[in-house]
Amino acid sequence: MRLGYAYVVADIFHVGHLVHLKNCKRMCDILLVGVLTDFAASEKKPSPIIPFEERLLIVSSLRCVDAAVTQEAYSPLSNIHDIKPEILFESSSHKNPCINPYGRTIIMPYYLGQTSTAIKEKIIREWQND
Repeated sequence: MRLGYAYVVADIFHVGHLVHLKNCKRMCDILLVGVLTDFAASEKKPSPIIPFEERLLIVSSLRCVDAAVTQEAYSPLSNIHDIKPEILFESSSHKNPCINPYGRTIIMPYYLGQTSTAIKEKIIREWQND
């Protein structure tokens, strides 16, 4: 059984999140997904709009996700040391991807235009134009 670990903020969940997690699941038998807390997300991104508990519930409800766990820091290393997955899924958008000391790190493609930030900016533009 290949255990995989991916992590997301999942603020304003969109098709890019879904495709990413489905692709991760195709490469492992069990997929655990870390959902970054508001504090962890704000280390590198704007603070999420959707509360952490709701984001965790959304991710844990996906068929392709076997379990969702809390990720307290932007770096997944703490969870990686606790979980010891055979595969760590990283995004090609990360400048310094984490290396999995317990197995492989697979760099997954980033879905351009499919970001929560882009969606938020579009909503603001549309709202300002009304």
